[in-house]
Amino acid sequence: MNSALKPQGCTNLKLRQLTRLATRHYDQYVASAGLKNTQYALLSHVVGLGPIEPGELARRMQMDASTLTRNLQPLSALGLIEVRAGKDARSRLVEATSAGRAKRSETQLAWKAAQVALNERLGEDRVAALHELLDACIGCFDESVETGAASSG
Repeated sequence: MNSALKPQGCTNLKLRQLTRLATRHYDQYVASAGLKNTQYALLSHVVGLGPIEPGELARRMQMDASTLTRNLQPLSALGLIEVRAGKDARSRLVEATSAGRAKRSETQLAWKAAQVALNERLGEDRVAALHELLDACIGCFDESVETGAASSG
């Protein structure tokens, strides 16, 4: 195998560096609407999927339940979402309020500007290739979770 094709360094570190840079980029744009990028992403999922049980929302966003609960609290405090009783005493539903749907629409304009700026900075072909690669990698994790397979490292 050609050594130039072998992974060099820590993949986790490189992913975290890219994630921090991308998050900073998006946060600069969506801050104008009063949200962080992570809050906008969560609110968008709730608008698109809600009303939805928290466990299902966490699964769809590929996050753990405790992180989701923590991240819902600021949106609830701002009156953008509500967590209410579900079909029985032990279930809950998360739903966007009318203020939440309006905030999502407002923030979506800023997010679109951030996406256009990112596409220009990195190049649309590179962004499309990155999306394809990321989706394929996510799919590899999804398959191993579903089948219970473990990878050797």
